[in-house]
Amino acid sequence: LALNPWDVILCVSGTIISCENAIVVVVIFYTPAFRAPMFLLIGSLATADLLAGLGLILHFTFVYFIPSEAVSLLTVGLLVTSFTASVSSLLTITIDRYLSLYNALTYYSERTVTRTYIMLILTWGASICYGLLPIMGWNCLKEPSTCSIVKPLTKNHLIILSVSFFMVFAVMLQLYVQICKIVCRHAHQIAVQRHFLASSHYVTTRKGIATLAVILGTFASCWLPFAIYCLLGDYSYPALYTYVTLLPATYNSMINPVIYAFRNQEIQKVLWTVCCGCFSSTMPFRSRSPSDV
Repeated sequence: LALNPWDVILCVSGTIISCENAIVVVVIFYTPAFRAPMFLLIGSLATADLLAGLGLILHFTFVYFIPSEAVSLLTVGLLVTSFTASVSSLLTITIDRYLSLYNALTYYSERTVTRTYIMLILTWGASICYGLLPIMGWNCLKEPSTCSIVKPLTKNHLIILSVSFFMVFAVMLQLYVQICKIVCRHAHQIAVQRHFLASSHYVTTRKGIATLAVILGTFASCWLPFAIYCLLGDYSYPALYTYVTLLPATYNSMINPVIYAFRNQEIQKVLWTVCCGCFSSTMPFRSRSPSDV
């Protein structure tokens, strides 16, 4: 096959995604202090994005060096699983943030740990099921007319994935609206109790809302173009449209470590300690709620 520059860009993106998220996975896995629910969810997100990056690299390698229908199904299945798990992990993080504010008094309990494991099992169980569909026979290799814009996925399969994404996005939007209301109410209560100036209350509230807007805006701008095109596009459309909408979606996996991991002060401490060559897995940490992450 002639080398497609878009495939090269996706492979490079996959390499960057893999390196970034591998750092997060290693830091969380080898630091015993990172066993709180919020870090488990961040680790789940980083693992999903790591697999997505590896899937992009493997897809490029197998398409140009080891062309095979069976291998193509495996790599596409891996990409579907990893990207689905990535989006689902973002939803679980949002739910965890909301509950940490809504049930602040009971958040640090065994019930929260149990809920976290249940969300992780559901996230990865559903993602693996979605990824196994092409391998189990739901593909368009034998009927090209049923193909979607992402071969060898069928149009119906991609519609299900797109509708699932819009449902996840709607839930996240609703939860972040509720989080904004809680943050504004808490900031106002603190300002009244401590006799802060109205300007201080305004600055605190605006900062919190701006952070949530960046998180949700980044997610929407990365995934919405591809999700919409999956519903409207057809296999007969130029492949350029698929690449143009898919590339921003991969950037979400590149941005996630920056938003959810590298901004966290505890993870920053470990990274700086590792860079200084004096890593200590037992270093103390200040307990933080997911709303701070």
